[in-house]
Amino acid sequence: MVSVPRLRDRTSGVLLHPTSLPGPHGNGDLGEEARRFVDFLAMAGQRWWQMLPVAPPGYGSSPYSAQSAFAGSPLLVSLDALVSEGLLQPGEIETDLARERVDYAAASELRARALRLAFARHQTKAEKSARARAPLASFREENAAWLEDFALFRALKRANGEVQWTAWEDDLKLRRKPAIARARRDLKDEIDLECFQQLVFKEQFAALRAYAAERSVGLIGDIPIFVAHDSADVWQHRDLFRLDRSGEPTVISGVPPDYFSTTGQRWGNPLYRWARLRKTGYAWWVARFAAMLERFDAVRIDHFIGFQRYWEIPASEATAVNGRWMKGPGAHFFATVRKKLGALPLIAEDLGAVTPAVLALRDEFRLPGIKVLQFAFGTDPSAANFLPHNYPRRAVVYTGTHDNDTTVGWFREKGGEASSRSTEQADKERRAVLDYLASDGREIHWDMIRAALASVARVAVVPLQDILGLGSEARMNRPGIASDNWAWRFSEWDLTHAVAERLFRLTATYGRAGAAP
Repeated sequence: MVSVPRLRDRTSGVLLHPTSLPGPHGNGDLGEEARRFVDFLAMAGQRWWQMLPVAPPGYGSSPYSAQSAFAGSPLLVSLDALVSEGLLQPGEIETDLARERVDYAAASELRARALRLAFARHQTKAEKSARARAPLASFREENAAWLEDFALFRALKRANGEVQWTAWEDDLKLRRKPAIARARRDLKDEIDLECFQQLVFKEQFAALRAYAAERSVGLIGDIPIFVAHDSADVWQHRDLFRLDRSGEPTVISGVPPDYFSTTGQRWGNPLYRWARLRKTGYAWWVARFAAMLERFDAVRIDHFIGFQRYWEIPASEATAVNGRWMKGPGAHFFATVRKKLGALPLIAEDLGAVTPAVLALRDEFRLPGIKVLQFAFGTDPSAANFLPHNYPRRAVVYTGTHDNDTTVGWFREKGGEASSRSTEQADKERRAVLDYLASDGREIHWDMIRAALASVARVAVVPLQDILGLGSEARMNRPGIASDNWAWRFSEWDLTHAVAERLFRLTATYGRAGAAP
């Protein structure tokens, strides 16, 4: 009997963004290789596939700096699937793009051309058949609240050379009605193209989710608390964000100085006007959660602590030092969302400046928090909370996350000037992990995976890089460094039967496995 897992089940899964999948079109997508990965998960007894945000990436190709909180990324659209549907011909798709790492520029250019051609063929069919027109018409009607403005936003971005929306002419930047109406008329074809792309993404993602569910694999999504300033959301809903009259943020997000950074982190996202959101019953957020749960079986909330308190930085500040703590919407927010949508399968990313009030908010709504094994062996005062023998059952344990080095890279890193650790700290941490795991370090990644799977945490998630035993070259993101992130990909030859069998046996040993391989 097919059953999608729940967060309260004792299960495990793998963290992998779809762009990291193999394939010939510049980056991984929602096509055949995604299905093969689901097959690997099922063979290895894994019940979850966790992804990073699947929205259209913005600055630095970061999925956490998306151009929309609702839209899907055209980069993830499978061109081979469009060939199967007759909207593209095999010879029309380049297949010689680099496979070792994601080439965002080349992949974006390829998909833009291919999707424009597929749309033209769709339009030809739609002109002749009401049946061919119906899916897009229905999709636009059902998603009008966000889709039409996102499509106009993207059309205007292209027409303005991709500059941010605050650099557009005032009438468009400030959404004056005559200018918006004129833009909708003048850019109708581009708007229609964007809506078509979103329909294709929705259909392909729904098909992948159904394929996974048939194999008892659930999908975990990721919802960042903040959104990018240069996004359709902020342009469409300026009144919900703390902006000046020209649309620029007056205050921005970040975190204060801490163990990892003497100047803190200046993220730059505009902050919400929580009082105004509250007056609407958090309508925008309710719609955002509803859209995410149409795609995913569970959702990780990035920077959960921001709902209890958040660090406010004047936009004029160059660092995060001169900020202040501000009160978040707290329990009223989650109670309102739960009342409107029912119980939500959420994971609280409760890392960072955690206070008793943050933990109380998490526990009031019975949300699992996050434990990261790599944080358990250093000198941070909270390190003991990340040791497996201290976990509560209601938790999700990771060997590492997309923001960490791989386990092998972390273990081998020597410390020093280029590191957040001194040489002495790195050595001490290495000895501590070897002692705790009774390991000789030769297969530190498998030793860490075993510790995660053996823990009492109900859910364990392992980045694919750790399963494959890869070093720092396979790291997904280096926070604070703007270039060369989000580009790692694995090879189609990496997911061997031997790897699946070893992972299954370890997973089954600790009572987390699905069906046998």
